[in-house]
Amino acid sequence: MKFRSLLSEAMRNISCGTAGAAALMLAVLFGGTLLGGWEAWSVIELEGEAESRIAANADVKTVLGSPIDGVACDRLSRGAGDSGLSQSGAMRAGQQVTPLSTPGRDIASYEVTAGMLGLLVTGDANATVDASGVWVSNDVAQDFGLVQGSRFETDRGVVRVAGVFDWPNDGRDTRFTYAIITPVAALGGTFEECWAKQWPASDQLDMLLYSTVISDGGSSQSMAGVTQLNKGFDSHYDAQSSYALRMTRWMPFVGVGLGLLIGVISVRRRRLEYAGALHVGQTKGAQLLGIMMETLVWNGGGLICSTALLTALAMRWSPGSPELVLLAAVRTPLAIFAVVMLASLTTGLTIRESQLFRYFKNR
Repeated sequence: MKFRSLLSEAMRNISCGTAGAAALMLAVLFGGTLLGGWEAWSVIELEGEAESRIAANADVKTVLGSPIDGVACDRLSRGAGDSGLSQSGAMRAGQQVTPLSTPGRDIASYEVTAGMLGLLVTGDANATVDASGVWVSNDVAQDFGLVQGSRFETDRGVVRVAGVFDWPNDGRDTRFTYAIITPVAALGGTFEECWAKQWPASDQLDMLLYSTVISDGGSSQSMAGVTQLNKGFDSHYDAQSSYALRMTRWMPFVGVGLGLLIGVISVRRRRLEYAGALHVGQTKGAQLLGIMMETLVWNGGGLICSTALLTALAMRWSPGSPELVLLAAVRTPLAIFAVVMLASLTTGLTIRESQLFRYFKNR
């Protein structure tokens, strides 16, 4: 048979319902969408968990208890390369500040290096932070009616408010919930703590933090300790391990089983028709080509629709990387598509003209 004739026959089988294309396409569509959607949602939940940790500064560690070299601390993130260490900075407690409007009410103040200021007020390594004045926490700003550019009268003089930062009470260190932050030069003496923000976390961060401790003959580092800034989160959390060990990583293999079932059923339900065609002179090659063309239409349609739905799911709900979510989710529809094609052709190979009478008797 000519290719055009085979194609015409395949389209007629599909259009008149002989191929059962609608039902088979829905099976591929629902299988790919449900299994791939489960995988996508699993990855989205892992992304959301990671985003929550980053937003709550659970990825920040601090070394404290010894004199800290502010310059070395600020430089940790500059030479980090691809280690994920995005921000670092040093801080120390400053003198209590008393607003002139409330003489009996002191406010804690802290002196921070440029790197620490960026970590506190933005959490973005690429953001530009105004260090020309003091920064006040959101609670202080609300109590005293302060905004960016305000003049704040205190017992230490009149200071300009460079900005207002938010420091929610979500498990992180609460010292900055109600505080005034004063930027200082990293060269201006020693500091009390060095903070570093790294994602994903690694065991090397502790050693880097210890390297900022000023040695006094060997006892300084033994007195220092590294702790997690936000203790409301699991300190042993491993994002890469959570992704690698997620339960839905086996979805493509489930898709293989589903595709095998769909592919076999799509051909075996018509085995009497195929054996009869062989009996009247159709060649095996022409028959397999016809099976492939019919399967490609409904199987491909199911794949396209499933991929479109998974793309919409990833774009709508992924908090960070929809393309990576889609890449993980689409593996299952692709596995179903490939196995359906292979299973239908393999099943077609098993049909023989000699089995026509048996098929007819068992119909």
